[in-house]
This record gives sequence, C-alpha cells and structure tokens, in this order.
Amino acid sequence: MSVSPRNPLAASEIGAPMGDLAPSTVTSTPQRHAADLIVFGGTGDLSMRKLIPALYHCDRDGRLADETRIIAMSRGGLTDADFRGKVDAEVRPAVHGDDDEGWQRFLRRLHHVSLDVGSSDRGGWSALTHLLAGYEDRDRVFYLASPPMTFGPFCREAHEAGLVTPRSRVVLEKPLGRDLVSAQAINDEVGEIFDERQIFRIDHYLGKETVQNLLVLRFANAFLEPVWNSLWIDHVQITVAETVGTPGRRGYYDHAGALRDMVQNHLLQLLCLVAMEPPSRNDRESIRDEKVKVLQSLRPIVGSEVDRFAVRGQYTAGEGVPGYLDEPASTPTTDISHRVETYAAIRAEVKNWRWAGVPFYLRTGKRLPDRRSEIVIQFKDVPHAIFPGAAPNRLVLRLQPSEGIHLLLMAKEPGAGEVALRPVPLSLSFAETFQSRVPDAYERLLMDVLAGNPTLFMRRDEVEAAWRWIDPIIENWEGSESLPEPYPAGTAGPAGAHELLARSGRTWHEEEL
Repeated sequence: MSVSPRNPLAASEIGAPMGDLAPSTVTSTPQRHAADLIVFGGTGDLSMRKLIPALYHCDRDGRLADETRIIAMSRGGLTDADFRGKVDAEVRPAVHGDDDEGWQRFLRRLHHVSLDVGSSDRGGWSALTHLLAGYEDRDRVFYLASPPMTFGPFCREAHEAGLVTPRSRVVLEKPLGRDLVSAQAINDEVGEIFDERQIFRIDHYLGKETVQNLLVLRFANAFLEPVWNSLWIDHVQITVAETVGTPGRRGYYDHAGALRDMVQNHLLQLLCLVAMEPPSRNDRESIRDEKVKVLQSLRPIVGSEVDRFAVRGQYTAGEGVPGYLDEPASTPTTDISHRVETYAAIRAEVKNWRWAGVPFYLRTGKRLPDRRSEIVIQFKDVPHAIFPGAAPNRLVLRLQPSEGIHLLLMAKEPGAGEVALRPVPLSLSFAETFQSRVPDAYERLLMDVLAGNPTLFMRRDEVEAAWRWIDPIIENWEGSESLPEPYPAGTAGPAGAHELLARSGRTWHEEEL
C-alpha cells in the first residue's frame, strides 16, 4: 500500500503506531509494536559499529518486540546467512556477548536484501516488497545510514515500490546537506514522500546519558535556575576533542571539514540544550520549539567578524602520526585538501535576555591530546572575596569518555594555620552511582524511533536555522586566500584558538576530573 506524495497524515493515522500523542519523556521509550527496521547501508561502518550492536543490546534487555525484524540493505549481494555470518564475526566480539541463546535469537531477526539505489535493476525493490508483504500493519522504519545525496532517491524509489505506508517513518543520518540550500533540497525531496512527523533527523549526541541529564539537572533541580543566566555565568565552553585523524575518511573530510561535520550539528545541539528556556511541557514539540528559538537568537558572524570570532586549523605531522595531507585518501591531495579545517573554534553569542554578554566558546578538532566531549559552565567570581586564592565555581558535564557531572566548589584544605583553599569536585559518575552499564546513545534513539517518539530528533526548521548561522562562516573560509592555521598532531590545536579566549582573559578548560 502506498501513499500519495506529501500525504498530510492525520493525528488519528499516526497516533497508535507512533507512540500515541500523549506527552513523552526524555527517557528511552519502550517499543510497543512489532516493526520492520530497514537499514539502507546496512553493512557499512555505521551499521556494523553502532547500529547492530545497539540493537543487540536492546534485544538482550528485552526492549524489542518479539516479532521485530532487522533488514539490512546494501549492494553486497549477501544472503541472509551471509549477513548473519558477517554480524557474528564482526559484531559479537565487540559486544562481548556470552548469552549464546540470546545471540542466536538476535541473529534470527536479521535479513539482507541487495539493492542499488538509482539502478534500473528493480530486483532489490521486488525482493524487499516480497519480504515485507503481509506486514503492512506493522510499524515500518527506513534508516538511511548512507550519504545524504541518496536520501531523496531512496525515499522516491521506496514510494514507487509501494512500501511507504501511513505507519512508516524515515531516519536521516547527518550531515544533512553541505549548506542551507542543499539541506532545503534534501528536506524537500524527502518531504515529497514523508510527512514531517514521519521524518527523524538523528544526532546521536542527543542520546548520550549526560545530555539527557543536562535537561534533568536544569529543569528538575530548583537551585540551579536562579543562577543559570548572565548575572552568574561568565562563559560556557563546549568541546568535542578527538585523538584520531582521518585515515580512510579523508575523501569525505575533504568535502566536509570540522565545521560541517561537527559544529553545525553536534556542538550547536549542545549549545541549544544549555541555553534554551524551560519548556512549558516535557513533550515532543515543546523542547524542540525552545531549541529553535536559541538558534534564531544566535548573533550572526559575517564578513570581517569571521576572522575575529572563528578560528580554523589543520593538523600537521606529529609524533609517529602523519599530517592531514599525508593521510591515505582515494584521490591525491588537492587544493581543496589544503583548505580543509580539521579544527574549528568559534565564539558565539545568544542575543536574548538570559544570555546577553555571555560568550559560548565552541571547539572541535582531530589529532588532539585526549579524547573528550564536555560542556563547561564557568561561573563568575564571588561578588566580594574574603578568602585569598578563591577561584570561581565550575560545572563540568562530561559526555565522554566517562559520562558524569562534576561541580567544582572551593573548600579549605585540612590543617591548622592559615586557611588554604583549593577547588574540590562533587562528582557524579553514572556508571559508579547507578552500578549499571551506560547505554550507548544509539540504543536510546533507536528505541525512540521504533516507538515514534521524536523529542530527541531535529525538526526541519531546527536544521535549517543551524545552517543559516553556519553558512556565512563557511562562505568566508572558502572564499578566503588564507589557509587553516597548522598545528602539530597531538597538541592542543592552533594558537589562534587560545588567543580567541585570551583576548578576554579566559583560557580553555583542560583539567582532568
């Protein structure tokens, strides 16, 4: 059964299969209906490294409905048995599964269909149609773990094959386009087939435990709200640092760079959660409404201001590792390669009543000294210091490698004599406190997709608002004669990123907690 393009689905059509329209929560939603999860790009890196392991953990924990099937689609020409063997060989060692019965049950969920989108050969669609026949009353999720240029063609061909039903939804992986124009084009193409409430634009950072706890920390604890503003907060730092380079991915990175790959999505999403106003309700649209308002309040960085408020860098050879231009790639190094930023730092401002005058420093980079993703809320000095050596309080939300929340308070060191102060962290480690495995972000988000809960996914206006802010920076960098500032692999990034804070007497947070 197919639907006409741009079918305006009524709430009554979507309600039951998509998790009802009652207010949702920020917790992972259990699956209540059997579903067919069709993963396009099902044998690729994302699928084998993230999606399949996450689905196994969901199955092991009893969160998948008994009849749910996982159907991988790729050009690999695999049979079901071939695909199950590939998963058994590549995924089982990574998930350390010792439950053989549970693992065999999970493997039985797996199927494979060979498909080449855009090909005149319709055999793959026929095979998928045959596999799905008789299950039209199930939830049907198309997960596009593939390049964004395939999103529109895949949706169109799925519709032409009669596979898009009122109970269908589609998941779009990042990056959604290269700029505002291309993102709008993709949204238009996908929107010809799927209604907006059927489209789930995924950013896995929104599924991380610490990100979820940021919302709880802010909106379930009364003591923080009075100081969550420009009167008490000096600045905010958001860091996503990686030790790895781009081996095997330089072809992609040549056309993406750190700004498109990380800032436009991950870092801006974290900024939104820090800066958003308390939503009126904890439901699927109220939180997203508030995030869009933050993006619309960002002060534009245009023209000559880009040189003042944005820094780009590219790693060169370091101790035992090659520079970016020497990383293996499918094509030789070109002028494009020389201009690609592997590091980006930006000073952003949210122009509203709560945040006026508070800078938000964003940075991300490859080949940095340590792997770390964190949000740092730096409070101001006490109004009147009576103890020498007192440092301002700091709240650190660590997303990786060990998720947790750390509040740095000033305390007196034990001992007689003069009062000596030092910052002491009050720490909450999720793994230690709750004595349980911290689920991977994809586990939460996949369960929310299967339950039809879009709260942690990006709406079209949200994606496009982010591109509107990022585009002028990209255009300036791509039109500039200057090149990214070099920094040796294994160091803390280009000098310009440190000067970005030093101009106002600030420094990047580098402490281990």
